[in-house]
Amino acid sequence: MSCQLGGAAAMPASRPVVSTQVRTALAAAGIVGPILFTVGFVTQELFRIDEYSPLAERVSALEAGPNGWVQQVNFVVFGILTIAFAGGLHLGVRPSRAGALGPAILAVSGVGLLLAAALPLREDAAGVTYDPNGHVVAGITFFLSSGLGLFVLSQRLVADPRWGGLAGYALVAGAVGLVSFPLIGVFW
Repeated sequence: MSCQLGGAAAMPASRPVVSTQVRTALAAAGIVGPILFTVGFVTQELFRIDEYSPLAERVSALEAGPNGWVQQVNFVVFGILTIAFAGGLHLGVRPSRAGALGPAILAVSGVGLLLAAALPLREDAAGVTYDPNGHVVAGITFFLSSGLGLFVLSQRLVADPRWGGLAGYALVAGAVGLVSFPLIGVFW
């Protein structure tokens, strides 16, 4: 982002100086978040074996029932860690023309996870899981912005020699996410 002062182009706005420890912690959030989330829902599956089937139901169905708050906390923790990771990406990858767009879209996926907690699935008297208030919007937000964010971020990674080797992975992962996004509805 540059601005014009007296007809001359100014240097791009500088980013705040962030310590290596903070950047490392933000990067770790991107590693720890998915692992904690997976451990969280797999553990719940083990304790709810009589009432939940991972083959027949989506992970969000763990929000329904008497211990649904555990999955809501799982969504919140993963959401916060995803937003932190997106911030770390923005700070740790060389600025580019698209700037914060890729990390911002990834942060939106974290917001989708927070919405998943705020708009939980519920269970009716017969034990059938339903969406009373828009949980599906949270899912769409998470899955769509995850794929799109990686796709857009790949262009910024290409421009940074430290991260250029991951650009192809981010591009393919984002493209796979975007292409498979409609399949979620088909298989759901």
